[in-house]
Amino acid sequence: MIQETNLRVIDLSFPIRPHFRWKVAPELVAAHATGHPLQSTVLTISCHAYTHVDAPLHYLVDGRDMASMPVDQWVGDAAVVDLTHLGANGEVTAADLDTRAGHVRRGDIVLLRTDWTDKMYGRWPDYFTQSPYFPPESAEWLVARGPKNIGFDFFEEYCARLPDFSSEDFPMHRVILGAGVVIMEGLTNLAVLPRRRVDFAAPFYKIAGTEGAPARFFAVI
Repeated sequence: MIQETNLRVIDLSFPIRPHFRWKVAPELVAAHATGHPLQSTVLTISCHAYTHVDAPLHYLVDGRDMASMPVDQWVGDAAVVDLTHLGANGEVTAADLDTRAGHVRRGDIVLLRTDWTDKMYGRWPDYFTQSPYFPPESAEWLVARGPKNIGFDFFEEYCARLPDFSSEDFPMHRVILGAGVVIMEGLTNLAVLPRRRVDFAAPFYKIAGTEGAPARFFAVI
């Protein structure tokens, strides 16, 4: 039996702070500073900001929303795929996955590690416009392995380089969500994970009718 003292929980999430792209509006409705006995905050935020998860409804008209997503889709064995050889504007190719993702098993959660968030998160807009990217052909390669969830520590769509991109320019999202696999975005700190396989969880808000939700990602090693 594993003793609790041998376990280490690794936080793989970002805190919510002011951001150049997403509006974040925390509002104190009661504050200790004004003499109130309790403090209470109302938060307005995009469901696709910071560390978050995407449900199929994000791109599929008849896709499941967050409230209908099974909990076990977001919890379980995770395969960490080391892509740290990629630098700015690096493409994750099928050849990369052939070499580096052979340990991915059907039913896995897959964590794609480039360390881009560790180096560039907060450096806007370069974080988006110079990120490694994951083309739809590579998404098809990985989806064929049968994962239930794919997570990214970089901005995965090439369209971030386009001056006026829209949701129509997100082909990778369509490949993954269309296959019934779901997406986690805003992972960080993957460099701390010492093994290619870890226990992973991505708890999120169970919001009826939404296509995404803020989340807190962590691994247990």
